Formats: sequence, structure tokens, C-alpha cells
Amino acid sequence: MPVRIVHVSDCYPPRTGGIETQVSDLARHQSLAGHDVHVLTATLGEAGERGGVVDLDGGVHVHRLGTRLPFDLPVNPVGSRLVHAALRDVAPDVVHVHAGVLSPFAFDGARIALGHGLPTAITWHCMLDGTVPALRTAVRLTGWRTARAALSAVSTAAASRVRDAFGAEVGVVPNGMDLDVWAPLEPAARAAADARPGPTDGAAAPEPDGPVRLVATMRLAPRKRAVPLVELVGAAARRLPPGRLHLTIIGDGPVRGRVEQVVAAQGLRDVVTLRGRLPREQVRAAYADADVFLAPAELEAFGIAALEARTAGLAVVARHGTGIEEFVADGTDGLLVADDEEMTEAIVHLARDERLLAGIRAHNRAVRPAFGWPRVLDAADAEYRRATALTP
Repeated sequence: MPVRIVHVSDCYPPRTGGIETQVSDLARHQSLAGHDVHVLTATLGEAGERGGVVDLDGGVHVHRLGTRLPFDLPVNPVGSRLVHAALRDVAPDVVHVHAGVLSPFAFDGARIALGHGLPTAITWHCMLDGTVPALRTAVRLTGWRTARAALSAVSTAAASRVRDAFGAEVGVVPNGMDLDVWAPLEPAARAAADARPGPTDGAAAPEPDGPVRLVATMRLAPRKRAVPLVELVGAAARRLPPGRLHLTIIGDGPVRGRVEQVVAAQGLRDVVTLRGRLPREQVRAAYADADVFLAPAELEAFGIAALEARTAGLAVVARHGTGIEEFVADGTDGLLVADDEEMTEAIVHLARDERLLAGIRAHNRAVRPAFGWPRVLDAADAEYRRATALTP
């Protein structure tokens, strides 16, 4: 039965990032399913729309409740008043709040929605490592422990931290993606992708005895650990014959200069290529010409880039204890490691054991991960029902 859903998120397109992409995609798919979907956000529109302006974007009503601030921060000192007004006007059946470690607009939205007596679901898109003790104290002192909200996170790993902080039942609403878009490219489609203008021109399929082609897609920020990634790949390359490894890093960010310095200092210019940010089509083409996806982050709540690469047929090497364990089984979809030293060992192992790498890649090309949008919509609906049952 169609329902009226309000999503609350500090960040939303045109900003780019994990939460922004997932919230906008979830809202769009819910609209396509026949629901009346609204988004309350502190992010300004393309032309600076703010202060309550409502955009209609792909069937979703986007309420721009932010204001102009330095660095385009997604907050608004008078946002509470605008959220109150929007919830009164829209009168939703359920409010779905999307939270990160620091989400002042989202937490304000949750407080106001609960104050209005609205069924409220809150999903964390982050790992709360390092903040659980302080958050547990805040929950106890502010009365959040008894708040009638349905709590969830984007993975089992992230949910365990929320459970530790709130001492309550915590569900899982995973990230989703269009599995058809990221399915392995067939030879004709790969050739067409390679023929598009851009840095992918001339890319060739790997030769059996050629380099093992590694790829990582990430924002070049400290939390994603691009510098340690280059260092550990360099350590692996020095243990293998020259030319056996090549790493392509897709993405940009504040530590790009530092990454370039490490590449130069370690003599890795022939091993590491920085591609910068690429459109989706060129990312897919890069995956079609790669063997292994590397995910070095220690605090990965889900890992949508790793899921895209896994769906495209790449072997994934990632850290134990992250959300990537939701779709990567050690030895089947890739290899899971405890630290950077083990990640170096995993890279060397895959480069030396061609049968293991080929087997993982064959499995990943043949078996799709179970994270298409139907599953995500069902998980969200379950949280909405739980939120409704919790509401007096």
C-alpha cells in the first residue's frame, strides 16, 4: 500500500558521497514503487535553493532547508523551525532519518519527528568506533534510550556499534545498487566503453602472464587510507618480479598531494596510476580491465564501491570487521585481512596463485551479490513497520 515517506538527511545531491547517493537512490526507488516521497535536507540545490524551496527531482519532493554558510556546510541555525513546518505540511506516515557520526540536522529531525508523535526510523551510515562510550553516556543522560524509534544501520558490523551505544534492538537496512548496471561487461560492451573519449582509450584486456591489475575507488581522505594503500602495494611489488603489479586509484580529495609524494618517494610511478574522479561509465570500464579491488579502510560501514567492483566480477581484498563482510566471504568472493601487513600478503598470494585468482573472479562473474534494490526496499519497509508499532 502506498505510504507517505519523509527522509531526513544533512547531505543530499548535488553533494556527492555515500549517504547522498544512497538516500537519493532509495527515495527514487520508493517513488517508482508508488510511494509519496519527500526529502528534508540542509544541502542547497544546484542554483543555491534554500530556506524551504521544494525541488521535484525524479518524482521525489526535495525540501531544501539549508542556508548559505562558509564552505557550504549542510547545517542551518534556524533549521528546526523549518523542519517543524515541513513535517506539519507533509504529514508523513513515517520519517526515515539518515545519520552519520556528526549529523546535527538529521538528529534534530529525529527529535522533532518523535516530538510530533510520528513513526521514526533512524539508519546509521557509519561506524561508531571511538564514539560508543561518549554516545552511550549521552543516550543515558538525554533520554534517547527510551525513545520510540526503530534503530538500524547499513551493515551488521555497523549495527553492533549502534547496539552497544543504545542498548536496543538494531536492524539492518543495507545499501543497494542496480546490479544490472554493474554486471560484468561482455567483450563487445567492454570495447565500446574503452572507445569512449577519456583516459581509458587503448586499454587492453590483461594477458595471462601480464600484470595483476589492482584498482581502488575512494575519496582521497585520511579515513579511506589511500597513503597506506600505496605503501602496502609498494611492499607487495618489491616482493614480485618487476611489472607484476599495477594499481589504479580512482578518486580525488585532500590527500592527493601526499599520495603523489609517496608514489614518487618509493619509486612507484610505474606501479601506481592516479586517475582522479571518473564518471560511472569510465569506472565500469576500469573494472572491466582489472582483476582485484582493494579496500584498505578500517571503518567501512558498508563499502558501496567494493560492492560495485564485486558485482563487476573483481576479487575483493578488504578488512575483517567492516561492512564489506556482508558480501565478501573469505576465499570465495575475495580475501579478508586483519591489517596492512596481511593485505600485502594477500596481494602477493593472488599474484602468485593464478588459479586462486581465476577461481574467485569466475565465481564473482557468475554469482550476483544479493544487494539489489528489491531487498533494500523490503528492509526499509520492515523498519517502517517496526517504527509504526513502536509509536503510541
